[in-house]
Amino acid sequence: MADSNLDKLSARGVSVWIDYLSRQMLESGKLAKMMKEDAVVGVTTNPTIFQKAIAEGDAYDEQLKELLATESDPKEIFLQLSARDVDAATDLLAKVHEKQPQDGYVSWEVDPTLAYDRDATFDEAMRLHAWLDKPNLYVKIPATKPGLGAIEDCIAHGKSINVTLIFSLQRYAEVVEAYLRGLERLVASGGDPSKVHSVASFFVSRVDTEADKRLEAIGSKQALALRGKLAIANARLAYEHYEQRFAGPRWEFLAGKGANVQRCLWASTSTKNPEYRDVIYVEELIGSDTVNTMPEETIRAFQDHGEVRGDTVREGVKEAHELIDKLRDLGVDYDDVTETLELEGVQKFADSFAELLDGVRAKHGALAHA
Repeated sequence: MADSNLDKLSARGVSVWIDYLSRQMLESGKLAKMMKEDAVVGVTTNPTIFQKAIAEGDAYDEQLKELLATESDPKEIFLQLSARDVDAATDLLAKVHEKQPQDGYVSWEVDPTLAYDRDATFDEAMRLHAWLDKPNLYVKIPATKPGLGAIEDCIAHGKSINVTLIFSLQRYAEVVEAYLRGLERLVASGGDPSKVHSVASFFVSRVDTEADKRLEAIGSKQALALRGKLAIANARLAYEHYEQRFAGPRWEFLAGKGANVQRCLWASTSTKNPEYRDVIYVEELIGSDTVNTMPEETIRAFQDHGEVRGDTVREGVKEAHELIDKLRDLGVDYDDVTETLELEGVQKFADSFAELLDGVRAKHGALAHA
């Protein structure tokens, strides 16, 4: 498969990760096969993903039965279940991480109901890192205002963090600043920044979903012509900021101490609107030192008909700046779009987490009475 489309994408500096993990996927050898045939070098998870995995089939029933004797708290039960999957996946990806230390990561997310509590988020992130003390574990923290402080504190303690649920350029700038300050604190305390990695996860397709909804409500010819453009423009402007901040004297000092850049990760890259090309959020965001975490259907689609043209993430940056002004002139406020998406994103994860715990309670109860 050396000439596959995803191998060509990887050759352009894009790390291919999959945004799903389940026990069935691990035990059947499916993940190992995708690593071999689809250039997959990382895994991301979130509460919605685990909720689906645990709800389907009976793959977790045996461990649930084991836990009956020792645990009744549904959150602790979930953490035990997910820990086993994440642990197995980090072992599977360990050789990737040894060869290319920026990859081979598996992400494990903090309880999303803590997203607006800095101290609780920090404590939980440190707990998860202590629970699975693996060099290729990412703990995911949402990029809320309180989350920024927790992210900085974790980096300052030498922990690798996947910063998730980023929508706005302003928030992304704050995420980068939190990462840099964390590294500076780590270096000042005598720590080794070379062991710390981070990604900044921009959610892509949801931006078009929200902006398009507002453009369609306006309904003018000019408004309708701008549908399907903001998400890619937003990501390209983020990458522009990435290249600016990871350069210059401040960064050069940290790099001289062994620090690693915080890569941009494009998440939510499946196409929600069937009128758009199903691999558009992969093809248009190709750039060195980036990650694209895809659902399996997007991986299959890109292998089938994805095109690798070059560093597309650097294209149309001037037009991207102009687009935000055009949208504002039409009555679509960029800041309101991204703030709405952040609030909804945190709430969706919290809702999935609540549903997940309900499902654990139900399975736990059913097995207890079996």
